Amino acid sequence: MDNGRQTNIAQTVTRCHLWVRGRVQGVGFRVFALHQAQRGGMTGWARNLPDGRVEIVAEGDTRALEQFVADMWRGPAGARVEDVRVEWEAPTNMHGFRIQ
Repeated sequence: MDNGRQTNIAQTVTRCHLWVRGRVQGVGFRVFALHQAQRGGMTGWARNLPDGRVEIVAEGDTRALEQFVADMWRGPAGARVEDVRVEWEAPTNMHGFRIQ
């Protein structure tokens, strides 16, 4: 019982666009991103770029996205992340998370 008090639990949904540089292709990085996104209840996609980076767009709760960015700095076993560029954007209400 809340004794007349209401609890307002508002989630702030946002979008982050990441470019991950280093040894990030051929080491399961996109699958790692997929699993981390699913664990955090996020939507979006991940793809390899011709220049060797991985590009990721993820939408979800701001706190979950902050953890997601930290996870991308770590990467899967075998990866060596040198840089993660992040741009915060307005969400576009994507559905699911896919590997492109």
